[in-house]
Amino acid sequence: MTKRASDLSTSPPRRRSKYILAPLVLIAANVVLFSLFFVWPAVIGLVYSFTNYTGVGAFQFIGLDNYNNLFGDSTFYGALTRTVLYAVLFVPLNFALSLLAANLVVSKHAKGSSVARVIFFIPWLLSPIVVGVLWRWLFGENFGLVNYVIEKLGGGAVPWQSNADLSLLVVVMAASWMWTGFTMLLFIAAIKNVPVSYYEAASLDGAGPWRQFISITLPSIAPTSFIVILLNTINAMKEYPVFVALNNGGPGTSNNLLVQYIYETGFKRGQIGYASAASFVLMLILMAVAIIQLIVNRRVENR
Repeated sequence: MTKRASDLSTSPPRRRSKYILAPLVLIAANVVLFSLFFVWPAVIGLVYSFTNYTGVGAFQFIGLDNYNNLFGDSTFYGALTRTVLYAVLFVPLNFALSLLAANLVVSKHAKGSSVARVIFFIPWLLSPIVVGVLWRWLFGENFGLVNYVIEKLGGGAVPWQSNADLSLLVVVMAASWMWTGFTMLLFIAAIKNVPVSYYEAASLDGAGPWRQFISITLPSIAPTSFIVILLNTINAMKEYPVFVALNNGGPGTSNNLLVQYIYETGFKRGQIGYASAASFVLMLILMAVAIIQLIVNRRVENR
């Protein structure tokens, strides 16, 4: 290492410039794409959030009026509350299902684990629109399979679509079902990296499977768990297609999430400036969530 540093410090300027230019050339395409598809739209959106732009024609700068109106908009608060509730339900459910599936698949007693991985992973390959349609067939009030079975067993039809809470719960289950396969793969990779000697030592001490899971598996996969929670939280806060395909945020507008509110405000009502302000508020919320989770994860790792 010392020799390489010495060589680099004594190399001629032309040779040193290759070490600087080569990485820049390799990342140039990514820098261009990132600037074109993320930085530039973000800058334009930030500018629009301070204007009365409607999508056509010229616009005028109106300062913080969009943000002032947004923080007094009860519909915005309703969409934000429903979004947070959806995230609070979705993240733990998906985490539990994915971790359970991963442990079952990697278990030494499991049979047909390869087939099980494929079956668990198939929903993640489906379009969110297809997932929404499938679950609408299952939980439709008049034609759904679940209500058909309940009625055959002597029960009454459940208002899966006309009750706002049940409608939200169906979307939570559908999204968890769709994302379980992807998250399961992350957990499988993490569990397989746990040294087998830990479990062998725990078995010699008389620890059962549940004790081994609590004392060895969970602490060992903590970094992956952190990533899963962070990704799922961000995905939940931005969820849109599954809601639209399953119940369109219904019944009525009771389950309109923040992204749906932004879409309808910007594209259906032509209030691009106002929708841009709502988009930046959502971005700030996601950044706050990510920073808080990073701080918590760092403190846990430093213990």
